[in-house]
Amino acid sequence: MATISLCMIVKNEEQVLARCLDSVADLMDEIIIVDTGSTDRTKEVAARYTDQIYDFTWIGDFSAARNFSFSKATMEYIYAPDADEVLDAENRARFRDLKNCLLPEIEIVQMWYVTEAFNTVMNVKRELRPKLFKRLRTFTWIDPVHETVRLDPVVFDSEIEILHKPLSVHGSRDFEICEQIYARDGALSPKLRKMYAKELLKCGELPDFERAEDFFTMEWEKDPMAEAGREAACVLAHLARLQGNGAELMKYALRDMLDTPCAEICYELGSYYQEMKDYDEAIVWYQNAVSETECILDVEAGGKKSLEGLVACYEALIAQAEKAELQTSSEQQKQSIEIYEQQLVTYRETLADWQLPEE
Repeated sequence: MATISLCMIVKNEEQVLARCLDSVADLMDEIIIVDTGSTDRTKEVAARYTDQIYDFTWIGDFSAARNFSFSKATMEYIYAPDADEVLDAENRARFRDLKNCLLPEIEIVQMWYVTEAFNTVMNVKRELRPKLFKRLRTFTWIDPVHETVRLDPVVFDSEIEILHKPLSVHGSRDFEICEQIYARDGALSPKLRKMYAKELLKCGELPDFERAEDFFTMEWEKDPMAEAGREAACVLAHLARLQGNGAELMKYALRDMLDTPCAEICYELGSYYQEMKDYDEAIVWYQNAVSETECILDVEAGGKKSLEGLVACYEALIAQAEKAELQTSSEQQKQSIEIYEQQLVTYRETLADWQLPEE
């Protein structure tokens, strides 16, 4: 049977910490809690489960805190949950089975991460994430001739599902860290750049976009048609719409049209024309977002958000047509209302059925 150290970093998690530890404590051989500056009863709650509680001065770097927590582990494997995660009974059993039969050559175990609400970065219902790590890795020579050391870890994809149950979104915290890194280094890694853009589109407010404007403008100006430039265009187009700057929105949208347009830009155009009460034009772009383009950051732009826009536009068109019919009834107006009502039924049904992709 493998031995496991739980290593968790926490800050002000008194509301959820016990829920998490109750679901995993008996599966662990060691529990290590690293507190990065709690001002509530987090450490008091943690003390009910372990005496290995350490303070770590927060420096705006989750990796630094996690590395410190890992340095305290002594077991064969390290499990790295967050305080707002839970294992239910079925997945506790799966975890116990894994622990009992974990092959020593496995170095990383991936588990399914399932977020029920406040989904700020995921475009699917669940995704595999590395959660269990072999603490000490050995190096192995491979190939009978021209031998070399195996560099890739041995990864096992388990069936364990971790339920992510946050009480609120953490977007503002993540935005602040990205802003600090950009201010310090003048750049973000490609992965962090993409996550920053994705999280802004999913839960950012106008001030968050305004603080991010310089960074994404720099990325767009480097090469508007590169991956980073197109992602930046989505952020900047959304900001322009929030600011009511139609000319700026069109600049980013039209450049995107030189290549295969993305659903995010089509959604922004639909939203812009809906706000201008040009519902027919809004419908064109919402329909393109839903059926003619692909998402590059936010899958809801080509699904739920644009479908909501289509429903709202057809409701508005019906209201306009009914008002006109009261003033001057005509066969053409009646036909228009019938067409609008048919479309409204279709998009309401599509919206009701829409869900995030499974994985």
